Amino acid sequence: MPGRVWRKSTYSGNWDDNCVEIAPAPAGVGVRDSKQPAPQLAFGAGQWRAFIARGANAR
Repeated sequence: MPGRVWRKSTYSGNWDDNCVEIAPAPAGVGVRDSKQPAPQLAFGAGQWRAFIARGANAR
């Protein structure tokens, strides 16, 4: 997923590199571990929406 702009969750804070980063793309979202950026996972837009909805409902 070269050329993508990766960002980490605001819940991660700035003091720790142990977090998950995401990179939005036209067809979905890339996900990676900040301390070991390879390998990366790719989720389609529908898969990502379902994941976020499931997390929001789990609160």
